[in-house]
Amino acid sequence: METYLFDLAAASAGNEEDIQMAYPADYKYTKEHEWLKVDGNTGTIGITDHAQNSLGDIVFVELPKVGTEITAGQTFGSVESVKAVSDLYAPVSGTVTEVNDALNTTPEDVNKDAHAAWLIKVTLKDPSEAGKLLSAEDYEKFAGEEGGH
Repeated sequence: METYLFDLAAASAGNEEDIQMAYPADYKYTKEHEWLKVDGNTGTIGITDHAQNSLGDIVFVELPKVGTEITAGQTFGSVESVKAVSDLYAPVSGTVTEVNDALNTTPEDVNKDAHAAWLIKVTLKDPSEAGKLLSAEDYEKFAGEEGGH
Protein backbone atom coordinates (compact mmCIF):
# COMPACT_ATOMS: atom_id res chain seq x y z
CA MET A 1 0.00 0.00 0.00
CA GLU A 2 1.43 3.36 -0.98
CA THR A 3 1.18 6.25 1.42
CA TYR A 4 0.60 9.71 0.04
CA LEU A 5 1.56 12.60 2.23
CA PHE A 6 -0.80 15.28 1.01
CA ASP A 7 -4.28 15.83 -0.29
CA LEU A 8 -2.77 17.02 -3.56
CA ALA A 9 -6.01 17.33 -5.48
CA ALA A 10 -7.49 19.72 -2.93
CA ALA A 11 -4.26 21.57 -2.19
CA SER A 12 -3.32 22.20 -5.80
CA ALA A 13 -6.76 22.86 -7.29
CA GLY A 14 -6.54 26.01 -9.35
CA ASN A 15 -2.75 26.22 -9.02
CA GLU A 16 -1.82 25.10 -12.53
CA GLU A 17 1.12 27.50 -12.65
CA ASP A 18 2.63 25.87 -9.56
CA ILE A 19 2.36 22.38 -11.05
CA GLN A 20 4.02 23.53 -14.28
CA MET A 21 7.09 25.00 -12.58
CA ALA A 22 10.45 23.61 -13.59
CA TYR A 23 12.00 21.01 -11.31
CA PRO A 24 15.82 20.94 -11.28
CA ALA A 25 16.86 18.43 -13.94
CA ASP A 26 19.90 17.26 -11.96
CA TYR A 27 17.72 16.14 -9.03
CA LYS A 28 15.92 12.81 -8.67
CA TYR A 29 12.42 12.62 -7.15
CA THR A 30 10.18 10.25 -5.19
CA LYS A 31 6.44 9.70 -5.42
CA GLU A 32 6.35 10.83 -1.77
CA HIS A 33 7.56 14.26 -2.94
CA GLU A 34 11.17 14.29 -1.77
CA TRP A 35 14.09 15.29 -3.97
CA LEU A 36 17.64 13.96 -4.04
CA LYS A 37 20.71 15.63 -5.47
CA VAL A 38 23.68 13.29 -5.83
CA ASP A 39 27.23 14.63 -5.76
CA GLY A 40 29.69 11.77 -5.83
CA ASN A 41 28.92 9.64 -2.76
CA THR A 42 26.86 12.36 -1.05
CA GLY A 43 23.11 12.76 -1.36
CA THR A 44 21.31 15.96 -0.42
CA ILE A 45 17.62 15.50 0.40
CA GLY A 46 14.72 17.95 0.55
CA ILE A 47 11.03 18.20 -0.28
CA THR A 48 9.71 19.37 -3.62
CA ASP A 49 8.10 22.70 -4.38
CA HIS A 50 4.90 20.79 -5.10
CA ALA A 51 5.04 19.33 -1.58
CA GLN A 52 5.64 22.65 0.18
CA ASN A 53 2.86 24.25 -1.85
CA SER A 54 0.47 21.43 -0.88
CA LEU A 55 1.45 21.62 2.78
CA GLY A 56 1.12 25.37 3.14
CA ASP A 57 3.09 27.36 5.72
CA ILE A 58 5.71 25.09 7.28
CA VAL A 59 6.13 25.73 11.02
CA PHE A 60 8.37 22.87 12.20
CA VAL A 61 10.77 20.31 10.71
CA GLU A 62 11.84 17.19 12.65
CA LEU A 63 15.07 15.73 11.29
CA PRO A 64 17.38 12.89 12.34
CA LYS A 65 20.72 13.44 14.08
CA VAL A 66 24.07 13.19 12.31
CA GLY A 67 25.14 9.53 12.29
CA THR A 68 21.61 8.17 11.89
CA GLU A 69 21.20 5.39 9.33
CA ILE A 70 18.28 5.96 6.98
CA THR A 71 16.72 3.35 4.69
CA ALA A 72 15.20 3.98 1.27
CA GLY A 73 11.41 4.10 1.52
CA GLN A 74 11.38 4.45 5.31
CA THR A 75 10.52 7.58 7.30
CA PHE A 76 13.38 9.73 8.59
CA GLY A 77 11.54 12.72 10.01
CA SER A 78 8.51 14.94 9.53
CA VAL A 79 7.38 18.34 8.35
CA GLU A 80 4.65 20.18 10.21
CA SER A 81 2.59 22.87 8.53
CA VAL A 82 -0.45 24.83 9.55
CA LYS A 83 -2.49 22.16 7.71
CA ALA A 84 -0.90 18.84 8.70
CA VAL A 85 2.08 16.84 9.91
CA SER A 86 3.61 14.78 7.10
CA ASP A 87 6.26 12.08 7.26
CA LEU A 88 9.48 12.41 5.28
CA TYR A 89 10.55 9.32 3.34
CA ALA A 90 14.17 8.55 2.48
CA PRO A 91 14.74 8.40 -1.27
CA VAL A 92 17.94 6.37 -0.69
CA SER A 93 19.74 4.51 2.09
CA GLY A 94 22.73 6.00 3.85
CA THR A 95 24.23 7.66 6.91
CA VAL A 96 23.25 11.22 7.83
CA THR A 97 26.37 13.42 7.64
CA GLU A 98 24.78 16.85 7.94
CA VAL A 99 21.46 18.33 9.08
CA ASN A 100 20.17 21.75 8.03
CA ASP A 101 19.94 23.16 11.57
CA ALA A 102 18.87 26.57 10.22
CA LEU A 103 15.42 25.06 9.67
CA ASN A 104 15.00 24.78 13.45
CA THR A 105 14.59 28.55 13.61
CA THR A 106 13.43 29.30 10.05
CA PRO A 107 11.39 26.32 8.78
CA GLU A 108 9.61 28.73 6.42
CA ASP A 109 12.77 28.68 4.27
CA VAL A 110 11.34 25.50 2.75
CA ASN A 111 8.31 27.50 1.56
CA LYS A 112 10.53 30.24 0.12
CA ASP A 113 12.64 27.91 -2.04
CA ALA A 114 11.98 24.19 -1.54
CA HIS A 115 14.61 23.12 -4.05
CA ALA A 116 17.35 25.09 -2.28
CA ALA A 117 16.30 24.47 1.35
CA TRP A 118 17.79 21.02 1.86
CA LEU A 119 16.90 18.94 4.93
CA ILE A 120 19.74 16.44 5.33
CA LYS A 121 22.88 15.20 3.60
CA VAL A 122 23.82 11.53 3.60
CA THR A 123 26.69 9.31 2.55
CA LEU A 124 25.03 6.98 0.07
CA LYS A 125 25.05 3.30 0.99
CA ASP A 126 24.35 2.28 -2.62
CA PRO A 127 24.56 5.08 -5.22
CA SER A 128 22.67 2.91 -7.74
CA GLU A 129 19.48 3.40 -5.64
CA ALA A 130 19.22 6.90 -7.11
CA GLY A 131 18.64 5.33 -10.52
CA LYS A 132 15.31 3.96 -9.29
CA LEU A 133 13.93 7.46 -8.64
CA LEU A 134 11.94 9.69 -10.98
CA SER A 135 13.54 12.17 -13.37
CA ALA A 136 12.42 15.81 -13.18
CA GLU A 137 10.22 15.31 -16.25
CA ASP A 138 8.62 12.15 -14.85
CA TYR A 139 8.09 13.75 -11.44
CA GLU A 140 6.46 16.80 -12.99
CA LYS A 141 4.03 14.53 -14.87
CA PHE A 142 3.35 12.52 -11.69
CA ALA A 143 2.77 15.68 -9.61
CA GLY A 144 0.40 17.02 -12.25
CA GLU A 145 -1.58 13.77 -12.31
CA GLU A 146 -1.70 13.67 -8.50
CA GLY A 147 -3.06 17.20 -8.54
CA GLY A 148 -5.93 16.14 -10.76
CA HIS A 149 -4.57 17.78 -13.92
